[in-house]
Amino acid sequence: MKPLPLRTSLLCLGLAAALAGCGKGADKQQQPPPPEVGVIEATPQNAPLVQDLVGRLSPYRSGDVRARVPGVLMARTYEEGTDVKKGQVLFKIDPAPLRAALDASLANLAQAQATAANNKAAADRASSLVGKGYVSRADYDAAIAAQRTADAAVKQAQADVQTARINLGFTDVTAPIDGRAGQQQVTEGALVGQSDVTLLTTVDQIDPLYVNFTLGVSDVEQMRRAAASGGATLAERNKTKVDVALPDGTPYGQAGTLDFASVTVNPQTGTVNLRAQLPNPDKSLLPGTYVTIKAYMGDLHGVFLVPQKAVQRDANSAYVLTVGPDNNVVRKNVKADNQRGLDFLVTSGLAAHDKIIVGGLPKAKEGKPVNPKPYDPKQDQAGGAPQGAAPAAQGQQASAKGEQAKPDAKSGSQPEKQ
Repeated sequence: MKPLPLRTSLLCLGLAAALAGCGKGADKQQQPPPPEVGVIEATPQNAPLVQDLVGRLSPYRSGDVRARVPGVLMARTYEEGTDVKKGQVLFKIDPAPLRAALDASLANLAQAQATAANNKAAADRASSLVGKGYVSRADYDAAIAAQRTADAAVKQAQADVQTARINLGFTDVTAPIDGRAGQQQVTEGALVGQSDVTLLTTVDQIDPLYVNFTLGVSDVEQMRRAAASGGATLAERNKTKVDVALPDGTPYGQAGTLDFASVTVNPQTGTVNLRAQLPNPDKSLLPGTYVTIKAYMGDLHGVFLVPQKAVQRDANSAYVLTVGPDNNVVRKNVKADNQRGLDFLVTSGLAAHDKIIVGGLPKAKEGKPVNPKPYDPKQDQAGGAPQGAAPAAQGQQASAKGEQAKPDAKSGSQPEKQ
């Protein structure tokens, strides 16, 4: 075969270089299609305003049982931790000194009554004789004054008797309210009521109970706006429902109602104290227990439920990626502080009919075009291999076959020829 002339060879090389340059230019002009993303349309709706909080149980009423007179504690007449009735005797104080004081008061009363009777007789006698001139006017006035003094002494003695009887009655220490009596604070034989009223025990009414909790000022304002926008009256606001979960997470069968909200804000914590009333008919809940509560504060109007996976956060705020009219990705900062199951409750930052990107978020870049498609949650739940997995598997199989076709480097054997 004859070699080509030099000029012909140079012409062929130039033509090949030109064709290669045209191929590179065509590759630069060809761009990949926009990535496909799944979107949902933002639809405003009404949603209940629910706050997950921690509260502490307290008695509905609590009464201190105290020794109101001095004496020696003789006996406890109730079982600790049992239910008692109002007026039931719980403790007995030695009544002997107070009974003696009552007897002394009765004796003073009898003496005062006798003196009053004598002075009345003297005054009556002076009154009958003063008109005849047998008694001077000064003696008559003295007799009348003595009678009045004796009558006053009688009233004082009667008051002393009444006080002595009341003090004697205080030797039987009774329950101030219906409820459950607590542990005895003073043992029998102790001297009580000397310098102050000694605390003996406490009676707590635990049906119903109070649930005390706090709420941030912003949440309280949100609750008030929600109630006002729904046209709720003050009485309806006070019937806010409260669900309680026990410390182990078990839901409590009875729902409570909000019955108190403080009118002042704690300057140290920026919170407002609230209280709910909770039925406790079987008395299974005890004061002092910490519980988890869900407080239904009203309905929010014109809010959006957005899947959790669509809401992202950075150092500035929460945000979602949306598809604009030109199919470019647009970031929108939102307020998403509350959670509803698998969704976030977005109260601001979105508008009706916004196209929120839910599927294919890693492929969506702010300001870049995308190909929006309706989002199908079933795609997330499907456990199949992602797109591109099958070709990869085929490539692995081909690679494996190629490895089998290679000669064995150790043995040096060659594949058999057909």
